[in-house]
Amino acid sequence: MSGAPARPSRRRFLQSGGALTVWFALPLRALAAPEGDLPGSLGKAPWLDAWIRVGADNRVTVFTGKAELGQGIKTALLQVAAHELRLDPGRMMLVTADTALTPDEGYTAGSHSMQDSGTALRHAAAQVRQLLYERAAARLKAAPATLVLSNGVFRTQDGRRVSFAELVAGSDQHVRASAALPPAPPLAPGTPRYAGVTLPRIDIPAKVTGGRAYVHDLRLPAMVHARVVRPPSANARLLGVDTSQVARMTGVLEIVRDGRFLAVIADEEWRAVKAATALARATRWEVPAALPAGRSPADIVRSLPNEPQTVLDRGTPGAGGKQLRATYTRPFQLHASIGPSCAVAQLDQGRYTVWTHSQGVFPLRKALAELLGAPEGALHCIHMEGSGCYGHNGADDVAADAALLARAFPGVPVRVQWMREEEHGWEPYGPAMVVDVQATLDARGLIADWHYEVWSQSHNTRPGKAGNLLAATHLARPFAPPPPKPIPQPEGSGDRNAVPYYTLPSARVVHRFQPQGVFRTSAVRSLGAYCNVFAIESFMDELARAAKADPVAFRLRHLADQRAIDCVRTAAAKFGWEAYQRKPGRGRGFAFARYKNLAAYCAIALEVEVALDTGFVRIVRADAAVDCGEIVSPDGVRNQIEGGIIQSCSWTLLEQVRFNDKEVVSRDWGGYPILRFNQAPEQVAVHLLDRPGQPFLGTGEASQGPAAAAIANAVADACGQRVRDLPLDRARMRKLA
Repeated sequence: MSGAPARPSRRRFLQSGGALTVWFALPLRALAAPEGDLPGSLGKAPWLDAWIRVGADNRVTVFTGKAELGQGIKTALLQVAAHELRLDPGRMMLVTADTALTPDEGYTAGSHSMQDSGTALRHAAAQVRQLLYERAAARLKAAPATLVLSNGVFRTQDGRRVSFAELVAGSDQHVRASAALPPAPPLAPGTPRYAGVTLPRIDIPAKVTGGRAYVHDLRLPAMVHARVVRPPSANARLLGVDTSQVARMTGVLEIVRDGRFLAVIADEEWRAVKAATALARATRWEVPAALPAGRSPADIVRSLPNEPQTVLDRGTPGAGGKQLRATYTRPFQLHASIGPSCAVAQLDQGRYTVWTHSQGVFPLRKALAELLGAPEGALHCIHMEGSGCYGHNGADDVAADAALLARAFPGVPVRVQWMREEEHGWEPYGPAMVVDVQATLDARGLIADWHYEVWSQSHNTRPGKAGNLLAATHLARPFAPPPPKPIPQPEGSGDRNAVPYYTLPSARVVHRFQPQGVFRTSAVRSLGAYCNVFAIESFMDELARAAKADPVAFRLRHLADQRAIDCVRTAAAKFGWEAYQRKPGRGRGFAFARYKNLAAYCAIALEVEVALDTGFVRIVRADAAVDCGEIVSPDGVRNQIEGGIIQSCSWTLLEQVRFNDKEVVSRDWGGYPILRFNQAPEQVAVHLLDRPGQPFLGTGEASQGPAAAAIANAVADACGQRVRDLPLDRARMRKLA
C-alpha cells in the first residue's frame, strides 16, 4: 500500500463491506413531517439510515457522531440500540465519529453523548423497529401485536418467520424520523435485557491485551515518523536555525520549516526523536520575559481585562442579617494526558486522511481545510481513541502537525507523536479562576441574599477555525486565533454551575469573562463547574457553620427539587453522616451539585485524614449518590463517577501549572505531579438512583466539582482551618500547622 484509497461515498463504502454492511433505507412509506422538534441529535441528521442500517446477514450497523474517550460510550450506545431492536449487541457493529460515515454531532463534550446521541439512537432504533413490525405484519399477514421479535427475526404463533434482512432487501429510499417515540413491545419470554444492565465494555479487550486500542498504536504500510521542534514559549522569536547537520543524519527524509514551525521527518520513530533533538540544539530563539512569575493566581486573574455579564439577577438585594464573604481560587491546570497526543495523516491524490483522537472530527475537518487551503470534501477525519483526554488537549493540534507534514511529504502516512514536554508545555490549559462570594443569613439561619462573581479566561477555544490550531499560529503567514466567546447559559463556560441550585430569594451572579490572558486556555473536564461548585459548596459549609446548622441539613433547607433532595439524603445515609464518629486528624465533608443545573445530580460525602506536619491529605472513603435519569449501563455510570472523583482528587490536592518569567517549567511529572495510589481513596461507593422512563442526563462531569468541595470541607472539619485556594498540596497544608 503506497497510499490510502480515495475517499469512497457513504453508499459505496457500505456496499464494499459485503454482507456485513449492505446499505439500505426502509422500503416503507415516508413518515410525515416531524411533529415538533426532533429529540437529541436527530435534528441534525433526521434520516433513520444515518443511525441504523441492517446488513444482508441480519447484522445491524449503528452510527454515532460521538467519540469513545474511555467513558464507555460505545458500549452504552450499542445497548440503547440493542434494547430498542431486541437484538443481541454481539450482532451489531458501531461506527463512531468519522466524517465520511457518521452524523455530524459536533464535539463529544459537556456530558452530552447519552443526552444527544443516545436519545437520537433510541428514537431512530425504535422507529426502525416499528416500521419493521409493520412490514413483517404485512409480509406474514398477521397482526403486529401477535408477532414475537427476537434477535432480528419476527415469528408468528404458527412458526412462520421473517428476518430484518429479508424485510429490507433491495430497498434504497430514506425514511425521515419522527419526533414520536413508538411504544416498546413487551419483551418475549426468555429475551435478555440489554439496557439497565451491565454488559462487558467493547473497548476494553484491546486495551488489556496489547491490541490496537489507540491512535498511538496505529501502524500503516510505508508510514514515516515526525517530530516538531517547538519554540521555548509562545512569545519566542526564531533568530536562526542550521539544518545542515540534521539533514545528513541517518534516516532523515525531510526537514520542514515554515515560519516558527519546525519539524523533521524520518523513516523510524527513534531517528525522528534524535533528529528533532539535534534540530532543537541548532535553533536560536529570543525569549522575552513576558510571564507574571511569582504572582498568585488571584493577582494574575484580577489584573486581566474583563467583560462583566450578569447571568442571574433575582429578587431585591440588601437584606439585613449576618453577612459572610469569601474568595476562592483555582490555578492554571493541565489535562496531563497519560499518553501524549498523536495523529497520523496522509495526502494521496489530492485527498487527506487524518486519524485523530480529536473530540470533534467535523469541526477539526473544517479547521484543517482552512489551514491547508483545501476544500472540506478533500479531508477525511477518522476518530481513534487517545490514551488520555476529557477536554481540549493537544489532539487537534497534533492532527494539524500531521496534516501539514503530510502536505510536505505526500504519498505515505506521516505519524506525529508529541513528547511529554510538548504536551505539558503546549496543550491548552484549564484557566485560573477567582470567585468572590457574599451572602446574608437571616434570623432563621436561611440565606436571604447572595452575590457571586466569577473571573475566568475562555474555556472554549476548540477548533472550527484554523487559528485555534497551535501550528497555524507559528507559520510564516500565521492564522490569528478567533476572539474567544463565552458559552451562553444555561450550559455556560467559566460561569458553568455559577448559578446556585438552591432556593434563594435574592441572588445575583456575574461572570467576568476575560477574552485575553496569560496562556492559551480551553476546556478541561467540567469547564468552570469544577471551580464554581468548589466555591459554592465550600461557602455553603461556611454558611452552615455560621448558622450553627449541620451541613447536610442546611443544604436540604435550601433545596426544592425532590430529586436533588433524594440525592443528598442518599449520599448522607450511605456514608453514615448522622452516626459519624470523629477520630484525631480526620474529618468529614459533604457537597452537592446538579451538573450545569440541567444534567446529572451528584452528592458526595467523604472522609479525609490530614497530617499537618507533612501536609499530606489522604481520602479515606467516599460515598456518592447519582441521579442521571434512566440508566443504560450501571457500571458505566459508576466508572464515570469514580473516575471523576479520582481526577478531582488529583486536581484538588496536587495540580497546578508552574512557570518562570519566560516559560512553563511544569514539563514533566516531577514538575506537575498527579495523584498516586497512596493518596487515592481507599474506598469509593457509587449509589445509583435509577429513573426509568426519564431522559438521559449527562454523567461524565457530574462528580468533579462536588468531590473538590467535599475534600475542602472535610479538611476544614479535620483541622479546623478553611483553605480556599487550590490545590490543597503539601506546601499549602504545612502552613496551617
